[in-house]
Amino acid sequence: MTNMADTLSRQQKGKRWGDILKFVVFIAIGFLFIYWFLLKLPPEQKQEIWASFKSADYAWVAVTMAVCLASHFVRTLRWRLLYKPLGREPRLLPTFGAVVVAYMANMAFPRLGEVLRCAVLRTSDGIAVEKSLGTVITERITDVVLNALIILVGTLLIVGDIREWVFEGLSAKADSLPSTTVVIAAIVAAVVITVALYKLLYRRLLKYAFFSRIDKLLRGMLDGVKSILHLDRRSAVLYFVYSALIYGFYILGGLVMMQAFPETSGLGFNAAFLLYFLGSVGMMFSQGGIGVYPVLVQMALAVYAVPKAAGLACGWLLWGAQQAVVIAVGMLFMIYFSIAKRKSKDAVVE
Repeated sequence: MTNMADTLSRQQKGKRWGDILKFVVFIAIGFLFIYWFLLKLPPEQKQEIWASFKSADYAWVAVTMAVCLASHFVRTLRWRLLYKPLGREPRLLPTFGAVVVAYMANMAFPRLGEVLRCAVLRTSDGIAVEKSLGTVITERITDVVLNALIILVGTLLIVGDIREWVFEGLSAKADSLPSTTVVIAAIVAAVVITVALYKLLYRRLLKYAFFSRIDKLLRGMLDGVKSILHLDRRSAVLYFVYSALIYGFYILGGLVMMQAFPETSGLGFNAAFLLYFLGSVGMMFSQGGIGVYPVLVQMALAVYAVPKAAGLACGWLLWGAQQAVVIAVGMLFMIYFSIAKRKSKDAVVE
């Protein structure tokens, strides 16, 4: 009995040390993310970031981070609604964790997070990845429509040098891309060829395991995409309310951050809206908006005669607050999922 007790004690100590090691590793990964972003910045921009941290009112910074986290939480609530027509209801905490971890993953590799959050729910709640991918596609379609509306309104607010900068930048980017006609023709041709091959070879291809898996994946994704069409009236209303709240929080985050600087504290909703609009454009020009996002925020604030230094400081701190909250909370959830997975394996063994 004594030997057995000693063995169990050693195992428990080993598990505790394992948890501590995982915590240290995950924290180190978090700092590695921060170092990786800072490594890309030129010295003068690093000085501007440092100046922003020294001059900002941290109470407002903390509120901005809370608003950012609130937007992710509302996105979680919206995502969970799409599982109702599928007969599933993933738990709130793991779903929220999956969303935050996905944002963190996207900071390093674009769109990796969308697959990762589906994989997390498969592990935590046993939901097939292909069905989750369908709900993610539905979310993305919703976001595209809402962003289009925001861009439409935002374009009306762009004036002066900001308008010229955006249109010149988009023109330069468009020069290196195929013409619209070529892109549309290629998409139509691809769809026609895919449908034709599907009709001709469908049954033959299903005999092969690889194509059978692809068919299962596509059918699961289609079920997920159609889930929004099968929401009950209450859920459908909530879905669009949550969608509006997500983008409302995005704009509110900029409005709150502007209160951290004397030069921007008197600005209102219009400035925050323009700040969000141009900041979103910056996300398209570089990974995570690094280096571009703060400049575009500064240009948005310049419309309201905000000095360049203050505008850049506000931009850097707003960008940094968003990234910091995702890294901090994302790392905590990575630890949570790691421990939960280990406990699940231990329970199966016992």
